[in-house]
Order: sequence, then structure tokens, then C-alpha cells
Amino acid sequence: MESQTDVLSSRAREILSINPSAYQSLVVVGAGNDQAKRMLEGLSAQDIFLESASKSGEQRNATLAGLWLFHDWLDESHTISQSIHSATGSFWHAIMHRREGDFSNSKYWYARVTGHPVLPTLAAQAGDVLRQEPADKGLLRLIANGWNPNAFVDLVEAVYNDKSDARRGLAVRLQQLEWKVLFEFCAR
Repeated sequence: MESQTDVLSSRAREILSINPSAYQSLVVVGAGNDQAKRMLEGLSAQDIFLESASKSGEQRNATLAGLWLFHDWLDESHTISQSIHSATGSFWHAIMHRREGDFSNSKYWYARVTGHPVLPTLAAQAGDVLRQEPADKGLLRLIANGWNPNAFVDLVEAVYNDKSDARRGLAVRLQQLEWKVLFEFCAR
């Protein structure tokens, strides 16, 4: 069975693979990966998928927003996600604001993704990640009634600046999971 990203062009796959340590900052400070920027600047939304892939303009743009975000180019991702007037565009928009440290604005955009099709998948996979962690009732808020993006924003806000907080590594793993699930949805 083909993976969700098998429809990506070789160029899009190369962009995903150029930085093995991509997407590890909870809050981005400074510029993103320069090599990724050079490659993304020459990439249009049409270039992301194989010619045989039947994708809407929204899917292509959402996938492009995700690629920019993956390499920490928040302004470029923001410009694209802001122009996508759907729950998926709002989802990328919310993530971008969280990663810039604008936590209240992130929650505003997350309020527009209620019922998004990736939320059940994200809740299930986040539950798998959380079950590997030491018991912490505070973390249960993340998945108690499905994926709770506001609880995740609160967690990121609490730990992003404290490298000694044991929950920081978990927040990074959950952030990466959230990106992966949403990106695969866009590529599907």
C-alpha cells in the first residue's frame, strides 16, 4: 500500500530530507534552514506532487505551507496558510502562531479547526506517545476528550523556554506528530 507521501514529487521529498534536525524548536527564534529556503523559493504549489496526483489547489497550498513550516520559515508559511480559507488552512495557521510564540492567537485559529478530520488520528497517536511517559494527570488534558490543541498550546507555553523541564521533549515529539499527521492528510 502506498504511503501518504508517495504522491510527492522528488523535489518535495528532497526538501523534507535536507535537514535531519528540522522541526525541533517549539518556538522559532531567528531564520529557518537556508538550504530549504533556497529550494522552497523556487517551488510552486504545482511542483509538490507527481503529475499523476490529483490534488486540489487547496491541498497543494496547504502542503506547501507545511513544508515552509517544517523548516522554520514562519512568515512564508503564514502567508500561504492565511490564504487558505478552510479548517486545514486554519490548522497550519494555528501551528505557525504557536511556533512563533503567539499563544493566544494560536488558540484563536485552533478554535476554527474543531471537527477537523485529523483530530481523531492525532488523539489516538498522541495517546500512544503519552502512554510511554511517566504518569502525569496534567498531561491527560491533552487527550481526555480527543486531541485538545489548547492544552497543547498551554504545554508548549509552559516548557518551551525551560530546557530542564522533563515535559519539553514530549512537547517536541507531540509537535512533530501533529505536523506529520496534518501533512500526510494534506498529501493524501
